[in-house]
Amino acid sequence: MRKTGYYTHPECWLHEMGAGHPECPDRLSAIQDRLLISGVDLGLTQLQAPEAPLADIELAHDRMYIAALRGTSDRLQEDIEAGGPAYSHMDADTAINAHTWKAALSSAGAAIAATDAVLAGELENAFCAVRPPGHHATRKQAMGFCFFNNVAIAAKYALERHGLKRVAVVDFDVHHGNGTEDILAGDDRVLMVSFFQHPFYPYTGAENPAANMVNIPVPAYTKGMDVRELIETYWVPRLEEFKPEMIFISAGFDAHREDDMGQLGLTEQDYSWITHRVRQIALRHAQGRIVSCLEGGYDLSALSRSVEAHLRVLADI
Repeated sequence: MRKTGYYTHPECWLHEMGAGHPECPDRLSAIQDRLLISGVDLGLTQLQAPEAPLADIELAHDRMYIAALRGTSDRLQEDIEAGGPAYSHMDADTAINAHTWKAALSSAGAAIAATDAVLAGELENAFCAVRPPGHHATRKQAMGFCFFNNVAIAAKYALERHGLKRVAVVDFDVHHGNGTEDILAGDDRVLMVSFFQHPFYPYTGAENPAANMVNIPVPAYTKGMDVRELIETYWVPRLEEFKPEMIFISAGFDAHREDDMGQLGLTEQDYSWITHRVRQIALRHAQGRIVSCLEGGYDLSALSRSVEAHLRVLADI
């Protein structure tokens, strides 16, 4: 078995939020096409994600929130069968369709299954090509295209179900992972490091973070070399001191200079460099154990090239 797993599920293509929405099924198709054309897919172990058990989702989310989301999905299905609308909006830009519930279960299930496989030694690391993404979903609220916080669920799962003592979360999306911070802040078994454009949606993360949060807000038009310097200065010493037993990555690629959803200036070479630095730390302290989950990235060409760069480092190809 190749050492890098690639988890996805057909349901992740069926969730969508309406014509023209940037968080669309074409994102996954662009990634898969790029991996096929480049030959990177041959270096990966292809795996289908299971659905996450609700008991494991409850490690990160309020039980009433989960029940409410499921109830909204059930009511939408009834409305559709009665000739009603195809979507139910959670906020101005986040909606569910008839497939969202299953897609969200599969996305969280990918992160959990990847965690199991990596901790069992069946894989060294894994990438979850899933949607909906997760890092804006708080303990009690869907927002920012997100419903279940895949990385936070997996991190809590590694701690609670596998008994790990220290896990790290690395978030390099253009937007602050406010949901992940909401769920993990104050848990001294977790160190979360991130950079994000600020001020920018969701307008959080810059003031009074918890002691286990290393938040680096950066202004619009910050370029990759500046981000690299900040990572060396702020992330790396804290990660080395923390000595994580496993690392989870919220892999957002919307900080790419070609992505109109943000105004940062990273390139695929910067994502390769970031992944390399994270992998070095994982090899030193965590037996190489990394689970990475797709978050943002909306320019299809930039997204697919960046994921390829990310996976080349993870798979060492």
